[in-house]
Amino acid sequence: MSGAKSRQQRTRDAIVSAAAVLFLKNGFLGTSMDEIAATADVSKQTVYAHFQSKEALFLDVVRGMTGLAGDEHQKQVAEPQDDRPIAEYLLEYAELQLTIVMTPKLMQLRRLVIGEAGRFPELGKALHALGPQRSIDRLSRAFEGYRRLGQMQADDPPAAAGFFNWLIMGGPVNDAMLLGDGAILSPEGCRSHAKEAVRIFLAAYGPR
Repeated sequence: MSGAKSRQQRTRDAIVSAAAVLFLKNGFLGTSMDEIAATADVSKQTVYAHFQSKEALFLDVVRGMTGLAGDEHQKQVAEPQDDRPIAEYLLEYAELQLTIVMTPKLMQLRRLVIGEAGRFPELGKALHALGPQRSIDRLSRAFEGYRRLGQMQADDPPAAAGFFNWLIMGGPVNDAMLLGDGAILSPEGCRSHAKEAVRIFLAAYGPR
């Protein structure tokens, strides 16, 4: 039974991987289930056995790619400990978030989702929940702790978390979305932008 499950999972992974490549290359309308099946080296019936529709498969791709980025960030940036200065935590958080999210593949996915959000609003909701909202929720928990420790002044930690998240991501994401991959920040640019975002944020929310 476990072997059968492993084969099923491998097949499902191959379908999702093939779909991700084709959706990013050709868009939702430009990709067919026949192409996905051929790229994954399975039958179209097998694709439909795992996913009832192209829409369901597209949603799975969006959730998977966005969730993996969030998982990677959470793995690399530990929850803050009581003795860790807030500036140090915020700088690591901001720099790694920029580095992980600002990639051609994820920017391409974001453009694709925005283009399809009118017809499939659940795509935008999935991207928001697994992307920015996940980051804001995590920052909010950290800010609650830092407020108790007296390292920051914030009457509304969730609101402060939203401000910091978009202070980090707003400009760089907007540039990359509108100007293309050439506008994606370099590692040095990520660090410089992260440092300035932390400086500005702590000027408003740091301890008095």
